[in-house]
Amino acid sequence: MKEAQDILRVVGIILLGLFVLVVGVPLVLTAAGITLGILGFLLGLAVALIKLAVVIAIGYLVLVGIRALLR
Repeated sequence: MKEAQDILRVVGIILLGLFVLVVGVPLVLTAAGITLGILGFLLGLAVALIKLAVVIAIGYLVLVGIRALLR
């Protein structure tokens, strides 16, 4: 009987943890929305700069390839 109580206690703790994750985390993220908005903007800016760098590098490689073919 003692083992059954321990198992139920562990299951209860796990369910409580899941409840906190499902309910608490979105509330905290909403409360910190301004900070996350700034971080999201910076992350988006970094991704855009990386994409721009890749496009410039591909364009450079194409130009160098055309130049090599014309020689």
